Amino acid sequence: MTDAPDDRQVPDDDRDDELPDDPAAMIGQPAKIMRIGTMIKQLLDEVRSAPLDEAARGRLAEVHERSLRELEDGLSPDLVEELRRITLPFSDEGQPSDAELRIAQAQLVGWLEGLFHGLQTALVAQQMSTQAQLAQIRRALPAGVIVAQGQPVPARPPQQADDDRRTPGQYL
Repeated sequence: MTDAPDDRQVPDDDRDDELPDDPAAMIGQPAKIMRIGTMIKQLLDEVRSAPLDEAARGRLAEVHERSLRELEDGLSPDLVEELRRITLPFSDEGQPSDAELRIAQAQLVGWLEGLFHGLQTALVAQQMSTQAQLAQIRRALPAGVIVAQGQPVPARPPQQADDDRRTPGQYL
């Protein structure tokens, strides 16, 4: 915590705009998140093209709620907290309307797409950092050292042209 000019305490770890050091830590189960995201997007596309009766609205609301719970299982605690902050529960007064369901689904799809874009950005930044470190290591190697499969190996000195003779092995 640090003191702000008006004597408020401001957390030091407020890093929403920073990229994570390890993008894999954001999503514990990336395959599951991708499957659920794809399902939700497909469901939204289907819902847009057809009117929903009361049973369909109830089913869609149930699928939406279950999808949120499943997503929470595969996300880091800070992403779960963010997801809970932005999603609003449906009212308890009967089934949600078509519009409410479409808005909720579209909001969730948008959040997931933002999550995927953020993850891709973090992965690209991590790859660029790794490549820069590798280039720096290569520049720091002494002359004549060849890097083979990630392991430095001393370079072989060039053989002399008149040293093509092979010496015999030891005799008993």
